[in-house]
Amino acid sequence: MSFLEINNLKVHFPIRGGFFNTIQDYVKAVDDVSIKIEEGRTYGLIGESGSGKTTVGKAIVGLEQPTGGEILYYGKRVNSKKLRKKMDYNKEVQMIFQDVLSSLDPKKRIRDIIAEPIRNYENLSKEEEIKKLLDLLNIVGMPPDALYKYPHEFSGGQRQRIGIARSVALSPKLIVADEPVSALDLSVQAQILNFLKQIQEEFSLSYLFISHDLGVVKHMCDYIYIMYRGRLVETGTTQDIFNNPQHIYTKKLIAAIPEIDVENRDTIRLNRMKVEKEYAKNEKIFYDKDGKVFDLLPISETHFVAVKSKEDLKNVENSVA
Repeated sequence: MSFLEINNLKVHFPIRGGFFNTIQDYVKAVDDVSIKIEEGRTYGLIGESGSGKTTVGKAIVGLEQPTGGEILYYGKRVNSKKLRKKMDYNKEVQMIFQDVLSSLDPKKRIRDIIAEPIRNYENLSKEEEIKKLLDLLNIVGMPPDALYKYPHEFSGGQRQRIGIARSVALSPKLIVADEPVSALDLSVQAQILNFLKQIQEEFSLSYLFISHDLGVVKHMCDYIYIMYRGRLVETGTTQDIFNNPQHIYTKKLIAAIPEIDVENRDTIRLNRMKVEKEYAKNEKIFYDKDGKVFDLLPISETHFVAVKSKEDLKNVENSVA
């Protein structure tokens, strides 16, 4: 059962201009996006820069105000700040930011950074607070003396662990992770990703993993949402997306995954060329005359694709051959 449902979410930003600085138009950063999240599972929200994926994450945690649609937490609307506070929604839905350094106050010690959400929601004595903070540091693999240091004294991977410690301090149900490893070296990325999986089991967490990196998402996620131009173009299980991609944008993302395979590089290159040819020849099947993404249609119980009609999908491969 889904404990969090995002239905027909819209986030539009006004474009102002003219002598009186009036609204001329809107940027539809998010336009009619629906997502369901179940307990203990990991979901990927994938797209290139400007696709709207980060805006969706910010709307979920309350950092952006939706223009339309609804967010349901156990069936109750949480669109207003008053309702989020009343339902402890802000406590149970946390975020890990892409630029972790900018999210950690450089003037505060790690003790105060991690303790901030705890002090907002729990009335602990100093001794109880220190014990909880030491437990959190232990969980994320940081030494006890880290409490009394400042963010600049740590490496990127260590700062990310500190950010994770703060995000799990209130034992949330969902963590929205916005590109949590994109700024890290590959070896550190692997450590953080495996660590996120470990604490998922310990805290029974759900993740919404926002990324442009399909390789990372394949490693982490149970279900994937592909986003483009503010809308969802394809959704499905990880197996659906990687074994049977249907939308040309999804195929393009998969073809762009870096491969260190010298022996098969010609095959990889030809496959990418085939996808580009398919994209150019069949664009009208996936986008209307104004370039808008079509609505999602089901092709199985778990797999949905934004396409003009399901019958059109059958002709795509033949048209490229």
